[in-house]
Order: sequence, then C-alpha cells, then structure tokens
Amino acid sequence: MDQLSFFLAATVRMAIPLLIAALGLVVSERAGLMNIGVEGTMLSGAFAAFAVAIYTNSYWLGLIAGMLAGALMAFIFAVASIKFKAPQIVIGCAINMLGSGFTAVLFRKMFFDAASGGTQAKAFPTVAIPGLSSIPVIGDMLFNHNIIVYLGFILVFVVWFVMNRTGIGTRIIAVGEHPKAADSLGINVFTTRYAATIFSGLMMGMAGAYLAIAQSNTFQVDMTGGKGYIAMAVVVLGKWRALGVLAGALIFGGSNALQMTLQNSGLNIPPNLVLMVPYVVTVLAVLAACKKKAIDASAKGVPYEKA
Repeated sequence: MDQLSFFLAATVRMAIPLLIAALGLVVSERAGLMNIGVEGTMLSGAFAAFAVAIYTNSYWLGLIAGMLAGALMAFIFAVASIKFKAPQIVIGCAINMLGSGFTAVLFRKMFFDAASGGTQAKAFPTVAIPGLSSIPVIGDMLFNHNIIVYLGFILVFVVWFVMNRTGIGTRIIAVGEHPKAADSLGINVFTTRYAATIFSGLMMGMAGAYLAIAQSNTFQVDMTGGKGYIAMAVVVLGKWRALGVLAGALIFGGSNALQMTLQNSGLNIPPNLVLMVPYVVTVLAVLAACKKKAIDASAKGVPYEKA
C-alpha cells in the first residue's frame, strides 16, 4: 500500500467512530437535548464491548453489549434531563466522569493482565469487497475495511432519510424547535425525546465498541482520547445534517491520519506538536463553522414542561 492509499484508508478508519457518534448526536440534538456526555458514553460502550467479547469470544455480542451500554448511559442522561429537568450540561459532565472512572476501575479489577497488554479480545476482521478492493487508491480507502466501517456509511443515509423523508424525522425536529406546538398537535414530546436520546446512546456505544473491538482488539483507560468532544465538533461543522456530518468526520479523520503519518515519517518534529494536530483542526473548524448560519434546534437544552 503506497503512502496515499495508506493515508486515505487511515482517514476513513479514524473518521468512523466520530461519524457514528455524531449521527447519534444529530438526532438527539435536533430533538432538543444537549448531551455533552459523549466521551463517557463511548468509553462505556468500548469497555462493555471488550469485556463481552473476551468472555463470549464473539465480536458480534461485544458490539451489542457496547451499544446497550451506550443506551444505558443515554437513558440515565434522559431521565435526569427530561423527567427531573436537571441542567443538561451538568448531567453530561457527570456522565463523562462516571464513564471514565467506572470503566477504569472495572478494567483494572477484571482485566489486570490487560493493563500490560496480556488480554486481547476477538476483533472484527477486515472484509475486502471482491473486485472493488483491488481498485487503485480508492479500493483500500472504501472497500477494504471491517463491517462497522461499511455500517457507518450506511447509517449516514439511514439518518438522512429518516430525518428528511419520514414522519419520525418531522416529529423529532418539531419537538426540538417548538415543543409546545408539537404537543398541541398530539406529538408526545417526552417519548420522542427519550427515543431520540436512547438512539444517540446506541450510536455512541457502537462508536466506542468500534474503538475496542474493530479498530483495535483491546481496551485502555480513557482510550477515547477526546474523540467524544471531537464528535460534538463534527456535528457543529456538519450543521446538524447527516451528509454534513460525514464530511466533517472525514476532515477530522484526515487530521488524525495526518498525525499518524507525521509520527511515522521520521521527521524531526516534537511529538507534542504532532499530537496537537487533531485538536488544532477541531478549534479552527468550529470557528469557521460558527461564521455560517446553523440549523440547530431552537429549544435545545431547554426542559419541556407540559402545561
């Protein structure tokens, strides 16, 4: 694989967890929920996927476990913010701390040997699409990945279709824009917001599972490394649209791939400067995105009280 093919394939691999988590955020944020607990939710999904894959020797069961763990964290957030009307920013911060601390304790308790690299889970294998994977350059970029990568691209069009072409998407947008008007039309604001939030948790859990049993075959403490926050930036950059999120995720995936390329280039560049690349790109991209008109939900972060 030449340098260009390697860079493009790495861009896609690094973009997928950001893309999947961001797609979940698109749905929940358009419904009016501001969940900044992406990092903790992804960590929970990563640990659950790793643990179940270890004990069952099945990456499929690991993926399901990761998604369920993400849904559980999202449900906690939903109950606190929808039922008890707690400040969503505060609950999101608490989710991040809970996910980080709880997974670290469980990991050290259950997989002491894994801390030194001794325990590895069964990971999703690469599935090369016959014929297409042999196309120069784009073959490795698009058609030589594990199944979650392909699923991530499919989800882009699923979310786009649901949000733009179905009544479900209309209801989600309605409860995020004008919940009282939606309620007056018979739309259950609470149920819709619960469903949107739990869906986002499933996506965040899948993104975490990808890190543990697809991109690698192990779990590390705080292995997300800020990817949850970058996923939030991807949503802003993508203007809360599925196709925009795809473009944003590829931009950030490219910045991570560039970081990897620079690390392996042998150039005399201070390591800390190389590690800064994705985060510098995050700041610059969000600043650029903020100059343009967004379509964010007008009632986002505002608890709804039924009259």
